[in-house]
Amino acid sequence: MEPEMNCRTHSLLLGFFVLCLAGILFSADRTMTLENVVDPGPNKPDEPYRKEFSFSAAVRFMDSASLAWQKKRKCFACHSNYAFLFTRPAIAHNVPVHNAIRSALEHLAENPRKTHYRATEAVMVASVLAQNDAATTGKLHPATRKALDRIWTLQREDGGWTWQNDNAPPSEIDDHYGVTMAAIGVGVAPEHYSETPEAKNGIEKIRRYFRNNPPVNMHHRAMKVLASLHVDGIMANDERQQVIRDLLILQKSDGGWGLATLGNWKRSDGKEQDYGTSDGYGTGFVLYVLRSAGVPMEDPRIRRGIAWLKTHQRASGRWFTRSLRKDGEHSITCSGTAYAILALVACGETDAPSRTR
Repeated sequence: MEPEMNCRTHSLLLGFFVLCLAGILFSADRTMTLENVVDPGPNKPDEPYRKEFSFSAAVRFMDSASLAWQKKRKCFACHSNYAFLFTRPAIAHNVPVHNAIRSALEHLAENPRKTHYRATEAVMVASVLAQNDAATTGKLHPATRKALDRIWTLQREDGGWTWQNDNAPPSEIDDHYGVTMAAIGVGVAPEHYSETPEAKNGIEKIRRYFRNNPPVNMHHRAMKVLASLHVDGIMANDERQQVIRDLLILQKSDGGWGLATLGNWKRSDGKEQDYGTSDGYGTGFVLYVLRSAGVPMEDPRIRRGIAWLKTHQRASGRWFTRSLRKDGEHSITCSGTAYAILALVACGETDAPSRTR
């Protein structure tokens, strides 16, 4: 089934739907703070599955994992508190856990660090703050404007940014991820930021980057779809529809998707990638992209994906995803859980009881 609704119109309606849900969905533990947060524990492949699906347990895991990371590491990471800030407003944002992490990112925007990955940090800070502004107040915070203005001073002439490469896919491995994150942030930034002279010039460079650097894997293509919903001239509708078809082809027999099948990445530990297993990131991310691109929530393939999420949630509330770099912390589980939450919200799922296994 092809999407019947214009993708840009659908994206706006989906955004409105998400904001409406913020008033009625669960806010997990409203009293969770930096002082009392309890670390939810390591991401383990053998963690038992829940007997019943619980949306509030998923939110509680995301809150505690993000806040515990902030408390222990005092930094931001693509797999943890960055993902938290573009996900939490889909549920409710006026809670202490959101305010604490948002304040920390505003501080980083006002006080950028001199690190070897400063371009990566600059783009992520700006993009995530802009997405958060758009989903909460609808106004461009001064710290966000400052962060957005800064990314243009670090943009290369070819339109890209020199990205952190720790062989930690999909977010810390190549420049393409950074360009799509920049495009999404600038595209959704409130108060017509994208129409400022600096942004217009930077966006034109982004378009040139995409023309000269086509996606090399399915995750690239899916991220480009998300960017194209907010910035014109990045992807034609025919190309977007082909990405949708190709993502649907990758759905596994159990209804889920696996992150490893979205890329062509080699592990640092010499082991083989697992191409046969569905996981939280693959399923949540693909469902979120499909819904953002206009695939109806009633589509049978969407429903099968949601069924996979509701039957493969772990006892802690998370959805496990194996690291594509090396077996160890499996931190990608945290951003995978964030995408699973976004997918569930986009499909109108709440805490209605559901037997899992």
